Amino acid sequence: MSIAPSNFYDFNYDSLNQYILDRFSIDQKKGGMRTNQLWKFVYKKGLHNIAQFSNLPSDLKTNLENNLSFKRVEISEKKISSDGTIKWLIKLADNNLVETVFIPSDNRGTLCISSQVGCTLNCKFCHTGTQMMVRNLSTSEIINQILIAKDELKDWGSQKKITNIVYMGMGEPFYNYDNVKQSVAILRNNHGLDYSAKKITVSTAGVVPEIMNAAKEIQTYLALSLHAPNDELRERIMPINKKYKIKDLIESCAYYAKVNKEKIFLEYVLLKNINDSLDCAKQLIKLMSKFPCKLNLIEFNAWPGVSYEPSSPDVIKQFYQAIKKSGHIVTLRKSRGEDILGACGQLKTESEKKRKSL
Repeated sequence: MSIAPSNFYDFNYDSLNQYILDRFSIDQKKGGMRTNQLWKFVYKKGLHNIAQFSNLPSDLKTNLENNLSFKRVEISEKKISSDGTIKWLIKLADNNLVETVFIPSDNRGTLCISSQVGCTLNCKFCHTGTQMMVRNLSTSEIINQILIAKDELKDWGSQKKITNIVYMGMGEPFYNYDNVKQSVAILRNNHGLDYSAKKITVSTAGVVPEIMNAAKEIQTYLALSLHAPNDELRERIMPINKKYKIKDLIESCAYYAKVNKEKIFLEYVLLKNINDSLDCAKQLIKLMSKFPCKLNLIEFNAWPGVSYEPSSPDVIKQFYQAIKKSGHIVTLRKSRGEDILGACGQLKTESEKKRKSL
């Protein structure tokens, strides 16, 4: 019985090197050279056809065909917003679907990638949260989102069109910790995609133990989806707060900021008559004083069937001004890709949980 080839995109640089040494019966020096060649073919030039891998001996190409798969996942659908935002619906090998969004602006291009099919968090204002959790994405499925976007954007030159990568798509990244960690290692490797830690942001709804682990093991920017300044309110709209209280979040974020010497991004979606009062702003100011952070205020993006409404422009302005006058760093994030349901909190696919036949 033949063994299925391993997926190239599941390896980081060091594990690929070890795999080649173990499988291809070549010495350590040549193994390092071949690893470097393959890595550059795939992650510098965007190649995924072994026939295109120049200057490799025929026996090595045969070994690659027998042992490693370079096959990419597929695009099922593509939508382009009136503001230039692009959303790709990506079809995985098992026919599950995830969404990936590219958001262009004047001086940067941000790619928002998913880490799970569906989500377990059930945040009341988030469209993704209404979709059942199906499964974690593999490292290769996370990385493929980036490679497909780079193909689509013709982004294989020295000047990156995708300048920033954010793990803010479908799913909770820290509930898929190992694969997210591995994918970040691939992104950061300077022989290939070469994104610095400061060009990558991992978002979490507040999985405290993994925030602590990620401080030393992942070391990117961290974004905390906060959305409420006290436990009672946060538990109403974000069930995860029943397990991880705000006090614990503050301690873990303070630790992360101390280890990485960077401020934490706080994400706060403004919901009409829920979390947008001046009293909420005052509570938020007090909370922000407890650790180094920056606040991103986000206009709520409605989706079919949702019971929440966006705050009025006047209320948003008052909330923003209250935070700004307190001396904290605050920005107001404008909606992008709303007309294609590609904005913050709007991502959802129709993937269903597969039940094992009895």
